[in-house]
Amino acid sequence: MLTADGVPLRRSLNRALRRQKLRAMLLIAPLLVFVLITFLAPIGDMLFRSVENQIVSNTLPRTVASLSDWDLASETPPDETVFRALAHDLVIATELKTHTRLGSRLNYEASGMSSLLRSTGRDVEDFGEDLSASLADLDPVWAEPVTWADLLGDPAWRAEHESWAATGQRSGAPAFQPSATALTALPRTTEIYGAFARITQEVNGRNLMRQDPWHLVAITLIEEIKADPAAAQAFAGEHAARLAAIAGADLAQADFTAAFADSNDRWITPTPWSVIALYAAPYTPGYFLNAVDLGKTPEGIAPRPADEQVYIMLFMRTLWLSLTITALCLLLGYPVAWLLANLPARQANLLMILVLLPFWTSLLVRTSAWKVLLQRQGVINDVLVWIGLIGDDARLVMINNQLGTVIAMTHILLPFMILPLYSVMKTIPPTYMRAAKSLGANDWSAFWRVYFPQSVPGIAAGCILVFILAIGYYITPELMGGARGVFISNRIAYHIGTSLNWGLAAALGTILLIVVLVLYWVYDRFVGVNNVKLG
Repeated sequence: MLTADGVPLRRSLNRALRRQKLRAMLLIAPLLVFVLITFLAPIGDMLFRSVENQIVSNTLPRTVASLSDWDLASETPPDETVFRALAHDLVIATELKTHTRLGSRLNYEASGMSSLLRSTGRDVEDFGEDLSASLADLDPVWAEPVTWADLLGDPAWRAEHESWAATGQRSGAPAFQPSATALTALPRTTEIYGAFARITQEVNGRNLMRQDPWHLVAITLIEEIKADPAAAQAFAGEHAARLAAIAGADLAQADFTAAFADSNDRWITPTPWSVIALYAAPYTPGYFLNAVDLGKTPEGIAPRPADEQVYIMLFMRTLWLSLTITALCLLLGYPVAWLLANLPARQANLLMILVLLPFWTSLLVRTSAWKVLLQRQGVINDVLVWIGLIGDDARLVMINNQLGTVIAMTHILLPFMILPLYSVMKTIPPTYMRAAKSLGANDWSAFWRVYFPQSVPGIAAGCILVFILAIGYYITPELMGGARGVFISNRIAYHIGTSLNWGLAAALGTILLIVVLVLYWVYDRFVGVNNVKLG
């Protein structure tokens, strides 16, 4: 069958259907993009942060590589090669100010790592100062920055740099380019000088010809020439003579182990090295282990010390109090919802206004009001003392504990239980109860066997809504809970805003999300999400 324009009807219908789907997709595209940006992207970022650990390998790449052969169970520190690699990495990290971030990261795993890296970062720039001085004593030209640029830089780059310097500009200097000879004859010296040149030019914005190189450059040059005196022959003219003089001179060798020991004797113990080695991988389960009171050790995964085990207890407290609050909201909200659904319209409207009134008041104000009511010198204690139920020296402690958290959160979340219950109860015809009574049922039997089963969808909706809100609450437990009534969400907020341990906060948030999803699955299995209705 053909359409009026000669196109097969089936093809025309398929084309029209595709256009309808495309229009529908275009209509929901803004909402879809909004959900992806504001919901899925943050969750993905949280999941990534909970395992991401690239700061160690990025900040200490040579140290991590050198530690690969060191035995984690060793009771002695690694050899001189690892100390030399750490000096190389720390000099660069100190210039880039990344050693403090690394210290903060490792301090989450072992207390004292932050102060250790900070203090060593202040000292590492002076490692080898005596060797640089002895090199300058051998030939004063080694104290001039231009000597190093001429020795290691490409001639074309030197000519370009001189042309730039002649213009008198302070920015836009050509980036350092090593010569092929230097890369072949002095690869380690060229590498460390290249790092110095990059940081000097790109990060600090200074003229390379006016900045003395790091002492580590002089140390590396002496080591390479002493190890291979023939490398001096790869250069021509004065450079060859100067390098040959270094090869024949009686210059001391750097002792990085002693230098680190002088900076802080913790470096000659295996503890800081094992921490670096354990968390050297770019991705780590360490945050999740910490979130369940475990930790990585040279012997494997082990429980944290007893005085540091807090997160499992916080998870259990959060679940227990959230279930308690949900149950109390159901017990208090069910009768109110029944009254709303069965009272005459005038009285029901007045009661509904009272139910909705808390929504017109700030959450912070409501929580603060409960602080005034529940404190030892508060309104409730004063009334109880005045009527003689308790003595003035036996005032009730109802704040900064779990009781205060439960009372305040039950009041705050009660409307979220009442409204779903009311919306379902309003749809239950009152004739059902009268019919049950006319058939011989008493009030209790009629309610329990006829009315209550029909209100179960509202109970399901109210319970899951209140529970999900309660398990992630922050403000009320923070103000009312003290040390014994806070939730896991308060600890997550602490790590995000105070300790800045975003990885642990992400791991805690991920575990909380998984727990909620598992409970949601269990809820669906036993209650059924299809039974959740709002009228």
